[in-house]
Amino acid sequence: MSMAGLPRMAHGAEPIVLPPLPYDENALAPVLSANTLGFHYGKHHKGYVDNLNKLIAGTEYADLALEKIIRAVAGKAEQAAIFNNAAQIWNHTFFWESMKANGGGEPPASLKQKIEADFGSLEACKKELAAAAVSQFGSGWAWLVLDGGKLKTMKTANAETPLTIGVKPLLTIDVWEHAYYLDYQNRRAAYVHSVIDKLLNWEAALKNMG
Repeated sequence: MSMAGLPRMAHGAEPIVLPPLPYDENALAPVLSANTLGFHYGKHHKGYVDNLNKLIAGTEYADLALEKIIRAVAGKAEQAAIFNNAAQIWNHTFFWESMKANGGGEPPASLKQKIEADFGSLEACKKELAAAAVSQFGSGWAWLVLDGGKLKTMKTANAETPLTIGVKPLLTIDVWEHAYYLDYQNRRAAYVHSVIDKLLNWEAALKNMG
């Protein structure tokens, strides 16, 4: 059963599908250009969907929902390709929902109170999230998660996802180079701070917190 507020993926015997973007490709400009979203969503995200459907065709995973595939193959070296593509589909869908046009700013009051209780201040939370994103070596993700009732930040490498470790993801920032290189080249920190300050969807985080 999917957690409330998290991306809904294809179920049953239907192929895993590419979920629609929650906004137009130009909606996040100028922070993220339509060019970046076009390649990121239309090439990278779609590529993971196409690859996964090929990998699971005729296997025991063909009829499973995406989250069940991820959990079933996590940690199994012989199923690394299935895990990597499945987790990247899920992570990307969650990333799109972690942003919105004219985002950033103040979280809803109840979430802000929780952030202040667990981090000390909203600025401290944003600094920790930015630090996780900027310090992730190589490709990966930075996350705001709920762990045992407490808000925390964490980072995962490559396709790894909090889904497999028993914490509830609330927001994520993609720090694979394809997420920002067309707009920011090697300036990952500038990209990260721009996403946090101008695009982060705090309302989605509150919804995901449940």
